[in-house]
Amino acid sequence: KKKVGDFFNGLDIHSSFIQRLPLSLSHLRWYLSMMPTAIETFDLSDYDVILSSASAFGKGAIAPSHALHICYCHTPTRYLWSDANTYLKEVGGGAVIKYILPFVLNRLRMWDYLASQRVDFFLANSHFVADRIKRYYNREADVIYPPVDVDAYPYVEKLNYFIIVSRLRPYKKIDLAIQAFNRLNMNLVIVGDGEERARLESIAGNKIFFTGAVSEKVKKRLLAGARGFLHPQEEDAGIAAVEAMAAGTPVIAYNSGGAVETVINGITGAFFEEQTWQCLADSVIRFNRETWDNERIRAHAQQFSRQRFMAELKSFVEMKYMER
Repeated sequence: KKKVGDFFNGLDIHSSFIQRLPLSLSHLRWYLSMMPTAIETFDLSDYDVILSSASAFGKGAIAPSHALHICYCHTPTRYLWSDANTYLKEVGGGAVIKYILPFVLNRLRMWDYLASQRVDFFLANSHFVADRIKRYYNREADVIYPPVDVDAYPYVEKLNYFIIVSRLRPYKKIDLAIQAFNRLNMNLVIVGDGEERARLESIAGNKIFFTGAVSEKVKKRLLAGARGFLHPQEEDAGIAAVEAMAAGTPVIAYNSGGAVETVINGITGAFFEEQTWQCLADSVIRFNRETWDNERIRAHAQQFSRQRFMAELKSFVEMKYMER
């Protein structure tokens, strides 16, 4: 409840058997090897259309023979495919876990591929992810960009700080931003929480501020008040960058991944080419020399609205259902 707020209010939620296992809420990774079984045990025989939203196990839901299964895929599971080696290097748990985990991940990788072959149609949240779906699953995917509540961002005066909104995880590359802003001696607000927080705080200078997790209302005000939004990681879709643009805040993004599809260089933001603090710092300096049209940035974000997403998704589901 603390993590998701009111997002699932009013929905009929059915949890798997893992929910009832000891410490499953605080130590979910202990049950990683059971998750394929958990998703496959849901009885979906009463449904004609199954729409899974997945970056991991959701695509493995077993649809009855009469049903249509469409998977909206946020990415092929990172720790099984694109980031597998990085995950093995960074995972904690001691020598026994590090010895066993490669065997567990190998079995999960085989299951994940087989599960992807059961899906009738894939949707991807970006062309970048669609390419990954083709590479790892050998499946084609149509692209529907994810939704942002583009009209919910307040108009506030721009203040003298840059902002990151992100989970604090190693692959998010937030340490690059901290190193850059330590050298630039500029204000940086980091919104979000995660296992990297203690390490990141230990290297942050006195102009780096950590808010932890905040409400949606506070997040939107912070985004709207920032001079610029930092996006130092290779992200699948980069929804936080779109949220920043919806707030009229230009983006400084690493020139890779989903950000390339949502940010217009020189209009709604700027790209940097190498994932180093030096390259990011140079980009911030150039960024500060430019004049940014906040209203034009807001207008660009309109194409990622919730209404557009719902219309495109509804049209796709209806079309594929009628084709059966």
